[in-house]
Amino acid sequence: MQNQRNLILAVLLTALILLGWDAGVRYFYPHANEPAKVAPQAESTSTAGTTKPTREGGLRDAADMALEKQDLKVALAAPGRVPVVAPGLSGSINLSGAVIDDLVLNRHRETVEKDSGPVRIYSPAGTPAQQFAQVGWVGEGVVTPDGRTVWTAPAGAKLTPATPVTLTWSNATGQTFAITYRIDENYLITASQAVRNGGSGPVQLQPFALVNRTDRTASLDTWNVQSGPIGAFDGSVNFATNYSTVADAGTIQEPGRTDWIGFTDIYWMSVLAPQGAPAKGSFRKVSADIFRADLIYDSAVVQPGQTVATTTRIFAGAKEHTVLDAYEKQGIANFGLAIDWGWFRWFEKPIFWLLVKLFSLVGNFGVAIILLTLIVRGIMFPVAQRQFASMAAMRAIQPKMKALQERYKDDKQVQQQKIMELYKQEKVNPLAGCLPIFLQIPVFFALYKTLILSIEMRHQPFVLWIKDLSAPDPAHILNLFGLLDFQPPGFLAIGVLALLLGVTMYFQFKLNPAQMDPAQQQIFALMPWFMMFVMAPFAAGLLIYWITSNILTIAQQKFLYSRHPQLREQQAKEADDKARIAARDNGAKA
Repeated sequence: MQNQRNLILAVLLTALILLGWDAGVRYFYPHANEPAKVAPQAESTSTAGTTKPTREGGLRDAADMALEKQDLKVALAAPGRVPVVAPGLSGSINLSGAVIDDLVLNRHRETVEKDSGPVRIYSPAGTPAQQFAQVGWVGEGVVTPDGRTVWTAPAGAKLTPATPVTLTWSNATGQTFAITYRIDENYLITASQAVRNGGSGPVQLQPFALVNRTDRTASLDTWNVQSGPIGAFDGSVNFATNYSTVADAGTIQEPGRTDWIGFTDIYWMSVLAPQGAPAKGSFRKVSADIFRADLIYDSAVVQPGQTVATTTRIFAGAKEHTVLDAYEKQGIANFGLAIDWGWFRWFEKPIFWLLVKLFSLVGNFGVAIILLTLIVRGIMFPVAQRQFASMAAMRAIQPKMKALQERYKDDKQVQQQKIMELYKQEKVNPLAGCLPIFLQIPVFFALYKTLILSIEMRHQPFVLWIKDLSAPDPAHILNLFGLLDFQPPGFLAIGVLALLLGVTMYFQFKLNPAQMDPAQQQIFALMPWFMMFVMAPFAAGLLIYWITSNILTIAQQKFLYSRHPQLREQQAKEADDKARIAARDNGAKA
């Protein structure tokens, strides 16, 4: 009766989790291909927050998307812009305010469609996807340029890796301000701001730099991957701040020396890094959905005839590990750690390197994931072999253990002492079977985290219908793989990969020793199908890794059972004993 009650409770709890999974997934892991909600343009400001962020980030409201397209067309068609043309970045600098507010990433497309255009990272102020960078000064008793100042650029100026651009502006009291922009082959723009005092007296000026953005385009912030405010201070990267903490505090002044500061999404990042001079960093909420990262330098007194200069590096681009590591070597402290590797980065970075290397060799990211899983499983095979050997030794002494437990059932202390003597006599370590599991946990978590972080997996096809390994499986069984015109709810959006995951996990569990408690055995029987629902909304690349791992585990277990037949024999004996006991109990009840 107790077992039946436990089984009923387990089934009810499982059903509750399955039915509530859709809400949980939409909150913590929204579908990457979730269709945007259509709303009238006039209501875009009030409906912008009704949909949760996605892994990709970007606008989610259809009205915002339409308005962004319209605003960009107007803003970028206006005169007074300096073109930016580089291999990594393209766009323009707005001469009103000397603001970098128009940048796209040439190496990354918006969607999997080849004609979808490049990812836009910067948009002008006032647009729904607002994000831009600006450098300038504040001063005491002197007029400084502001956001409305129209700067002067040389005729035909164009910012390229070979041609820097210098913008100038002078006030009425003799101070001349200049900003020289340089750009490299990837995603780094260097802004050198200088002021020459041509007046009759000293002036006090304080340089600054800022990144301004909306959180309406933010990607999903999860417990294991940072999205939001980010920075490195006194040589340590801070992942603790998010948009909500800044909104609650109004302003967060980061302690210590600022190495770099800004905002990150899972794949993209925009940050400021001082070069040469120390600076303080802070985050602040500007308005309802607008946030700012500030870099403030020490103020300086500029004497008549003197020129004072400050340099800030502006990164606006994709979080490609090779690019970030290269900038770290150029002096931006811990820049490679802007990718949120987490605690196991010493495992993750070699695994990531191997994954990228395999991809370069085979040319298919899905095949690279399969090969990587095979290699990792192969490396961990001796550990699993020792685990099975320990299980076999424990199985061999089970009859003696049961005899001791029965003999000393009234004296637990003596019972434990005799069992420990048995372990010593038979040279068996009861913890030896657990240790391999603990050794495998960081390795397989590192593999899982690597696939989450890898921008190299974004928009990579596998085979047939899998066009993007970073998105969920688009072929759902309930709509006949897209033939029927409806989208199943999240908890029923079971694709082919999720089904394969459930099937392989079922056969894997079948090879495990039977549980002593029938209710536990029933729960284990349901677990593969429960995991099928849980994993369905995750990226296809993760499911391919898990399916491959399950298949290799099945093969490994079959091989090890052949090496340790006593495990299989003991398992069969236990199953027969349980069936006999269950039949006896049922007969007694009848």
